[in-house]
Amino acid sequence: EIVACRFTVLRNLIPVGREVAGVVLQVGSKVSFFQPEDEVVGILPLDSPSSGLCDTIDIDEHYLVQKPEKLSSVCVAGALRDGLCAYTALHTQAHMAAGHTLLVMDGASSFGLMCIQLACYHGVKVLTTSHSPQKHTFLEQLRPSVARVIPVYNGSSDLLPVVLEETGSLGVDIVIDSGVCLQEEEGPDDVKLLPHKHDIISVLGVGGHWITSHQDLQLDPPDCRLLHLKSASVSFLNPEVWTASSAQQGRYLHILKDIVEKMSAGVLR
Repeated sequence: EIVACRFTVLRNLIPVGREVAGVVLQVGSKVSFFQPEDEVVGILPLDSPSSGLCDTIDIDEHYLVQKPEKLSSVCVAGALRDGLCAYTALHTQAHMAAGHTLLVMDGASSFGLMCIQLACYHGVKVLTTSHSPQKHTFLEQLRPSVARVIPVYNGSSDLLPVVLEETGSLGVDIVIDSGVCLQEEEGPDDVKLLPHKHDIISVLGVGGHWITSHQDLQLDPPDCRLLHLKSASVSFLNPEVWTASSAQQGRYLHILKDIVEKMSAGVLR
């Protein structure tokens, strides 16, 4: 009974430090992707019995990819999750293509920067918002450059008119948020900088895609009607789905490999 209780507790825990990079020490008889001394990088699944903070861990080969020699372990492990989120949002959920217009909320965040760089690489016109004067200057100096940086820290957001100006009143094809304000009410300063859900829906063009990180998003009937009139869609960004089913392992490894290759080539930084 005591042993069973311990196992139950372990299954309810989430490993800390799940982004890992290191050198393969030993492989099992059925491992085909790696050999000892290979440098690898990956993300531990939610049900991993090991923490990424350990010196040595056991991990399935289907969660790892080869690490390019020119990339440091710290850099690639630190950027891998944001790269996975950006890839999932833009390619898998929004079906990004050259010529599309993208609005990234809070482009100076690590996730926002990955979205901007990946979108610019594929020929997408990028608009983004800034949350402070320092971040505004940083985004304006970013290379590859974005089409427009929209300040939202000065108390009055000109998000909708600026987006309509930049898109010829058509709206954007894709919106990626970093959180949403559900109600017009007072709150912490970081919450005040979040866009209202109605503003996001308003800047969407016909057939647009809204990718949200807000897991508690609630849409009222008027919001749903506006989305329906635009034939637009809402997708919830949750990168953990890649390890939730073994049917996704092939695509997941392809994404991780593509991310580290783009990091090695300097496309993603």
